[in-house]
Amino acid sequence: QVQLVESGGGLVQAGDSLRLSCAASGRTFSILVMGWFRQAPGKDREFVGCISWSGSSTYYADSVKGRFTINRDNAKNTVYLQMNSLKPEDTAVYYCAAGSYFVTDPARYDYWGQGTQVTVSS
Repeated sequence: QVQLVESGGGLVQAGDSLRLSCAASGRTFSILVMGWFRQAPGKDREFVGCISWSGSSTYYADSVKGRFTINRDNAKNTVYLQMNSLKPEDTAVYYCAAGSYFVTDPARYDYWGQGTQVTVSS
């Protein structure tokens, strides 16, 4: 099993920055990809971006490309989602996920964190 714990959410104003963290523990050797997703009220869970466990590859949704960056700290088994130039439409619960495939489909990820709320006011 893999346990994922997110942190760093909060209330910010449009244009601000925020960094989310996702700490992984347990059988982390089984993880090949870490993904970030978000879900706004009444909407489906949406892919934000992902990073290979080695950190060598990243991929982002068009909606966040150029504003969001994913990186990781190998020593801490932690992945970060740096969010800049935040917009009200970025408001959602953000989840990190772990899996074996470099994909955007949330159904392909095996482990999920509990989520952290990000609210961007205009």
